[in-house]
Amino acid sequence: MPGPLSHIRVLDLSRVLAAPWTGQNLADLGAEVIKVERPKSGDDSRAYGPPWLKDRDGKETKESAYFASANRGKKSITINLSKPEGQQLVRDLAAQCDVLLENYKYGDLDRYGLGWSGLKKINPRLIYCSVTGFGQTGPYRERPGYDFMIQGMGGFMSITGEKDGEPGAGPQKAGIPIIDIMTGMYASIAVCAALAHRAETGIGQHLDLALLDTQVAILANQGANFLATGVAPGRLGNAHPNIVPYQPFKTSDGDVIVACGNDNLFGKLCEAMNRSDLPKDARFASNAKRVENRSVLVPILQAEFMKRNTKDWVEALEAAGVANGPINNLAQVFEEPQVKARELRMELDAPYGKVSSIRSPMRFSETPLEFKNPAPMLGQHSDDILKSMLKMSDADIAKLRSDGIL
Repeated sequence: MPGPLSHIRVLDLSRVLAAPWTGQNLADLGAEVIKVERPKSGDDSRAYGPPWLKDRDGKETKESAYFASANRGKKSITINLSKPEGQQLVRDLAAQCDVLLENYKYGDLDRYGLGWSGLKKINPRLIYCSVTGFGQTGPYRERPGYDFMIQGMGGFMSITGEKDGEPGAGPQKAGIPIIDIMTGMYASIAVCAALAHRAETGIGQHLDLALLDTQVAILANQGANFLATGVAPGRLGNAHPNIVPYQPFKTSDGDVIVACGNDNLFGKLCEAMNRSDLPKDARFASNAKRVENRSVLVPILQAEFMKRNTKDWVEALEAAGVANGPINNLAQVFEEPQVKARELRMELDAPYGKVSSIRSPMRFSETPLEFKNPAPMLGQHSDDILKSMLKMSDADIAKLRSDGIL
């Protein structure tokens, strides 16, 4: 069976990560995704290396691992948008597409006649998805926005990192560009919702996604805590603001994460460590009390965890039914039996050799996803796209290249 979006064609004018992540999601779901890149240099993230992917002989290519992480399954065409002929090519392609993705600064594409107001006249069924730092409205709409600065500006770094006064305290960003990725995920949902609306009405629309909006939206329980109390939460390191115990503990040879999401699990934890007295203590009898008395309970638990090694604790807690796990590095992640069983690492064929990639977590019983192609080489599909979609001849394409359009 073809993927659930195999009937959809996407024109991807985006670069770097947030909107390209959306395009990769749509490609994984079976859509034909045509990535438009600048001639010669392409997407900025093609230069984000090392590391570089390797060819069949183990030699480094010019393909960056960063670019490969967000562009799997796409086709690449190079078009010079600064030239009127290039702008017309994009208009001609957009007329035959269902979705357009872009993350240019506010108003940039309007200068080329490639904004929503222009393209909806050509293709009123088009779903036009704009991803920017601050959105299409408001006083900051013309500012550039990057994941790192939005993590700080949107409050994420004020609640991430070790508690003030502790060693290593201070604001900390996430280890991955989480806001770019989450914005790409929200954009993917929005595109699918707009496609469902269009299926009922025949009408396209403009989608306005912003990094700052996403950051504020995913404050989740911490945002709700602030709105409920008016008190800005601070950093708690790896501890949970609303649940205790829900954090890593040092063992005799490493660390183990323990997640006791209710009183029953806390009781099971205490039984596993032969401390059935703790749940009977009024200070620890409920989660609310454990949160209030965190500073008393955590040192008691930490002393117990130091009595055994990580392997012993993982086995004991697993037997007791307490959610737990080690803190793996990435090499250990891909050696986890569950990761192997789910085939999260996969190999794809590129013109220069095999490329390792990470499987999408979306799984469908009736329309299983197929992963055939890795991220494309720059301009790899230019000729095929122009011939199949715009019916151009070899001579037409050669002239566009000689004129600096491709």
